Amino acid sequence: MSPLNGLTIAVPRGALFAETVELLSGLGVDTAELRSNDRKLLFEEIGVITMRPSDVPTYVEAGSADVGITGKDVLLEQASQHPGEPGREVYELLDLAYGRCTMVLATKSGPDPSAEALRRLGVMRLATKYPRIAARYMEETGRQAEIVEVKGSVELAPLTGMVEAIVDLTATGTTLREHGLVVREEIVLCTARLIANPVAHKLKSAAIDELLERLRAR
Repeated sequence: MSPLNGLTIAVPRGALFAETVELLSGLGVDTAELRSNDRKLLFEEIGVITMRPSDVPTYVEAGSADVGITGKDVLLEQASQHPGEPGREVYELLDLAYGRCTMVLATKSGPDPSAEALRRLGVMRLATKYPRIAARYMEETGRQAEIVEVKGSVELAPLTGMVEAIVDLTATGTTLREHGLVVREEIVLCTARLIANPVAHKLKSAAIDELLERLRAR
């Protein structure tokens, strides 16, 4: 039996990858090939599948992985916005407390252009890679916003005058400062989370409970 007791785990590539690999090593998983082969995606012998963080809930929901690790930002963005609206059917089991970032609302430095737009027009323009999180936050804070979804460098949008503000994830704030942007509001703290497939959570409850115990004890 593997150190994961037969569980298949979806592992995020990108910013969370190195610390997730360290976590698996601490559980006794042989991560040598995982560290050395960045083109391979499926490591059946150790029960690991690697993918983009945003795909982890998709694979876990589908049952292709029993458990997975992804950022809280991904889970919030893929959660249902309103009752009856589809969201990812996964269980969030544990805050792993690494990959710490903050979702923020930021604008150009100086007088707040978003507040000025709201005062003059009653609506602000906002660019983000996280349209659901942004929309939910604007709704909760009682503000009208025209939300523009962007895929690339969101910092460019306020610099070109396309929007007054952005909602984005930041670890240190360095990138924002380099582009002359300042944090106006902190929305939510995001860290890596362990999630599970609901069916696997029932059928493989002993293995998942043991994994949770070992992670909590680390």
